[in-house]
Amino acid sequence: MAQWTQMEKQIPLLDNQTVNFLYPPNCFPMEVRCYLASWIETQRWEDFDMGNVGQEPQALDLLDKIISFLQSHAQTNQNVVEKMRLQHISRVMNAFQTQPMELMVTIRDSLRKERYILSQVPAQELSPAPVPSTGDVDHLVCKVLEIQNCRQQIHQLQEELNWQKQNYENTQGSLQQNQTNGLDPQHSEVIKVQKNIQQLEYNGQAMSKKLVQLLQEAVCSLEQCQARLINRIKAWRWEQHRATIGHPFDDNLSPLQTWCEQLLGVNGKLRQEVMLVGEPIPELQEALARLLQSLIQSSLVVEKQPPQVIKTQSKFSTTVRYLLGEKVAQGKPVLLKAQIVTENQARSLGPLGGMSSENVGEVINNTAILEHNTSSKSTCASFRNMSIKKIKRADRKGSESVTEEKFALLFSTEISITGCDTPYKIQVISVPVVVIVHGSQDNNAMATIIWDCAFSEPDRIPFVVPERVPWKKMCVTLNRKFMSEVQTERCLDTYNQHFLAQKIFDNPDIPGDYSNMPVSWVQFNKEVLPGRPFTFWQWFDGVMELSKKHLKSYWTDGLIFGFIGKQHLHLILKDKPTGTFLLRFSDSEIGGITIAYVAAAENGGQKIQNIQPFTKRDLEIRCLGDRIQDIDLITHVYPDSPKNKVFIKYYTVNQGPPGGGYIPVSIQTKVETPSASPTVPSTLPPSESMDPGNGAMGMSPIYPQNSWTFSDHKPQHLFPDPVSTMEQAQDMDLDEILGEIYQN
Repeated sequence: MAQWTQMEKQIPLLDNQTVNFLYPPNCFPMEVRCYLASWIETQRWEDFDMGNVGQEPQALDLLDKIISFLQSHAQTNQNVVEKMRLQHISRVMNAFQTQPMELMVTIRDSLRKERYILSQVPAQELSPAPVPSTGDVDHLVCKVLEIQNCRQQIHQLQEELNWQKQNYENTQGSLQQNQTNGLDPQHSEVIKVQKNIQQLEYNGQAMSKKLVQLLQEAVCSLEQCQARLINRIKAWRWEQHRATIGHPFDDNLSPLQTWCEQLLGVNGKLRQEVMLVGEPIPELQEALARLLQSLIQSSLVVEKQPPQVIKTQSKFSTTVRYLLGEKVAQGKPVLLKAQIVTENQARSLGPLGGMSSENVGEVINNTAILEHNTSSKSTCASFRNMSIKKIKRADRKGSESVTEEKFALLFSTEISITGCDTPYKIQVISVPVVVIVHGSQDNNAMATIIWDCAFSEPDRIPFVVPERVPWKKMCVTLNRKFMSEVQTERCLDTYNQHFLAQKIFDNPDIPGDYSNMPVSWVQFNKEVLPGRPFTFWQWFDGVMELSKKHLKSYWTDGLIFGFIGKQHLHLILKDKPTGTFLLRFSDSEIGGITIAYVAAAENGGQKIQNIQPFTKRDLEIRCLGDRIQDIDLITHVYPDSPKNKVFIKYYTVNQGPPGGGYIPVSIQTKVETPSASPTVPSTLPPSESMDPGNGAMGMSPIYPQNSWTFSDHKPQHLFPDPVSTMEQAQDMDLDEILGEIYQN
């Protein structure tokens, strides 16, 4: 009822003609709007379309409710005059039983007019809760209604003019008869009729000029409104593209669909009004035809994009939606076809195609029918089991890799729209994809996609991206991607960002303000990091993968310091008591997290020790919380929180003894002291041992130790040959290891 509350303040400021224009007395009296205000504003009047006869049952149902409400108000009203008025209005409403759709559309248009009037009122004149307005579209609808009203007035003037001309002929005939009979001539009556005719002709000409002017203004407004719509569709696609790197994205297409449908309706009404003018107006007809074609072609969108890294011979899905689906002409089904195109082919695409006919890949299950879903009111073509059977690569330049080559899926069809004479060819292209043939290429392919999503411009030539970007843009991308991938609200802080800059620029003395330092694609994922066998992206992606699967809660709770260089590490830990530790991501190993702690030195002082990193496999065997609990050398997490207080919720509660008479076994993490022998105890499972030669310099290796007790007392047979080497154990999980133990 908020809209009516606002309108009640504006109605006294309007003239009677405008009020009657808003609420036609013979169709939708203002009393109906007033008495049923709350109910009216909760109904879906925008869904009604005069041309849709299938909506008549729904319209009749709403009409019956209106009549019922009015009669109920009449019965309970104590004012006799108002009671009679309401009864009269209910009889007026009852007359629409034969044409309920006309009433529904009238109510819809009245509400649109209200919104337009309210949109013109300064904000300070409205209440604190302003009524939402659809703005441009409502303005257009009001213009169309004004054009229709002007045309009707011209028609009434023409009828009046025809009657006056007939009256003039009759009056002139009587004058001639009187002159013949010698009676007094009735010159004054003839002159009066002549003046009426002249005035009517003048008014008709003025109204005709006004009508043409209104049409021109309406077409201009439609062009501007449609340009905003198409820009919004492009923005939706851009936001969808950027969502890959964690940018917020609202995938709801319903508002854009409503906008498209409304503009199509306005275009149809304006084309009809231009035809009814009587004289051809070529410039308006051409403009409306051009706008119609542009709207029909721009309404095809990829609602669900294909995966941006596609492995050949693997299934994937995608969904294409048509925003004018309810306006598609009935009859022949609409078949969409998908094909894969290269970057060069994508660049050569025109509005209607026009690219090279060369086939660069074979796509399986590449057709789908455009189907309408009545519950969601969406019209989509779902490609559920697509697959790229083979792909033809372009000639690569220099050191270009196959994982840097970008393709896209092109969807095309021919469609007929109700009310349009000819079918239209329409097409839409997907976001860029990288096609791989083996899982080992996935990481590098994703790097190409990340760079494209993060640093391409909205209206670029497909699929151009800069070779270098400022570090501040790269840093934002890494932060968003990390938060999105790990599904956390905790971002990378300034310490983390500074270390990442040191890492990618290979500069431990990087200056304070490095936001504008350029980062190249080569630095991101072409060249390996100094002294490492992997690139920056491969290392960063490994951290995200480990965090997503094993460290999300720890990171979100602020228990992991994260990215930190050794200089900074020594700086913040040097004055801390022995046993203080922090968790940091390994900079020497992909997907590793290590514990840096303050240890007692041989000379009675202190030193910083780094435990060999825990990897995904380590944390699958024993979680990080339990490993921290196991290590007695660490007592307080930086800066000074007792570990058993902050990590207790991550400790595994000891389970009861196993059934079947088995003696329980356990796995425990042990850390060798610097003076101890680095050899692995013979009772350790190889999967839990670490080769000290694989650790980073200055880091003490981890030596997990398990306590095992068996009834047959044959420890020399705990690890038979099948699992006696580290290489074999790395391919087995804990269940497999325990299975081998129990069997022996």
